[in-house]
Amino acid sequence: MKQFMDKDFLLSTQSAKDLYHNYAAKMPIVDYHCHINPQEIYEDRKFDTITQVWLGGDHYKWRQMRSNGVEEKYITGDATDRENSRNGQKPCQSSSVTLFITGAIWNFRDILVTQAT
Repeated sequence: MKQFMDKDFLLSTQSAKDLYHNYAAKMPIVDYHCHINPQEIYEDRKFDTITQVWLGGDHYKWRQMRSNGVEEKYITGDATDRENSRNGQKPCQSSSVTLFITGAIWNFRDILVTQAT
């Protein structure tokens, strides 16, 4: 059985696989629509954890978390990155419409985590 997120995840044609593996995979990830503070990008901030990149300063994700019952201490409070990350997953585990919105976010997050290890 094919793994859900193998090396060809979302690549359904041979052309897509060739273009991705031979060209795009070697390039840096450039996100022209991100919620990282532009000053931090300019200063080339080095983040300590993926949670800081994923949840830090992103009010859209914060709103999702709040609307799915995540306590404020896990959103903008003093909880650890590990606690924040675990609670940031809760909207994806609910049966609400946000599940569809967060699908692409989680796929991208999983790809980043896989590349970092």
